[in-house]
Amino acid sequence: ASDVYKRQVLAVAYRPMDDVPPDAPSDRVESRMVFVGLLGMIDPPRPEVIRAMEKCKTAGLKTVMITGDHRATALAIGRELKMLPAGGRAVTGEELDRLSEEQLTEIVEDVYIYARVSPQHKLRIVRALKARGHIVAMTGDGVNDAPAVKEADIGLAMGRSGTDVTKEASAMILADDNFATIVRAVEEGRAIYDNIRKFIRYLLSCNIGEVLVMFLAAVLGFPLPLVPIQILWVNLVTDGLPAMALGVDTADSDLMKRPPRQPDESVFSRGLGRKIATRGALIGIVTLGVFAYEYLLSGHLEHARTLAFATLVMSQLFHVFDCRSETRTIFDVGLFSNLWLLAAVTTSTLMLLLVIYYPPLQPIFETVPMSSADWIVVLLGSGIGGIAIWFRRTLLSPLRRRRVAYRGA
Repeated sequence: ASDVYKRQVLAVAYRPMDDVPPDAPSDRVESRMVFVGLLGMIDPPRPEVIRAMEKCKTAGLKTVMITGDHRATALAIGRELKMLPAGGRAVTGEELDRLSEEQLTEIVEDVYIYARVSPQHKLRIVRALKARGHIVAMTGDGVNDAPAVKEADIGLAMGRSGTDVTKEASAMILADDNFATIVRAVEEGRAIYDNIRKFIRYLLSCNIGEVLVMFLAAVLGFPLPLVPIQILWVNLVTDGLPAMALGVDTADSDLMKRPPRQPDESVFSRGLGRKIATRGALIGIVTLGVFAYEYLLSGHLEHARTLAFATLVMSQLFHVFDCRSETRTIFDVGLFSNLWLLAAVTTSTLMLLLVIYYPPLQPIFETVPMSSADWIVVLLGSGIGGIAIWFRRTLLSPLRRRRVAYRGA
């Protein structure tokens, strides 16, 4: 913390002398001096640090200052950075020495500033925070900081000013010694975790739909709605390209307004497992429904399979846009905010049209050309899931939130 904000005061004085004896002791030379004045130097916090502190608050991250500076200096820094809330406490190293481990654990939630501390105090603070269930990230640069950095869940060594010992003990090295970089890393980590959930949601729901359409067709006594080459094509093209584009999706705008997730939280938590199962079932049922409709109506197996193939592909391509956010619609997220995804969906759509309408590929994939009426059936069937999600997120979710707010009032 003392690297973020420094204040120093220097006193300036002089003494007129004709010459200075070479062996004269300093106490004789530096006496009877004329006081000139005081020089105050201040190194204000960087603007990005103050913004980073605000982000920490909205993201549910508690920032604690541990410094060797005087208590008054530390308090002034804390107020400047707006990190000391109402009821927040500042504790000195001398006060820490009078506290037992149990007493420190009891008050550690309310303490935001530790002043005049020594390296052993840092280790006690880290252990007390961990005892209260916190995931602790600890920064350090000196050799004496190594034990506390090692004890923390995430040890951060300073890349520029840090010693080799501290770097070896740390889990990460902060290359630019900037606190704002830590906050940006947290934001990037949350975005990566979100993209992993999007990737899993898309692939599993699509695979459930593919398995379900084949399973239900066998149970109901229908011919196979899809031939193996079509299933392979779907897995390689429709599943693969959009899923990879989801892995580099842009972060939600409210990413740093959410509280931290629990460390033992499953990747399928917060309803993700239910969403995968329901959307996968919907994809499978709709695909089988279109196949059964066309097969029972016309009796043409290849034509029914082509419609089922197109419905499965388009259902998955519509679904990939729903996977970009768990709370917002595609219009809120922005259709053009992930150009890689648009390119992947466009490529998959063009390849679907190629498989259906290019004569040399038709016998390989066992497809036949589709009419405009066929496409209406396919697009209506494949768009049902997206329409349902849009309706729920746009209309039902705000109504539910207003109802909860009304009851709370």
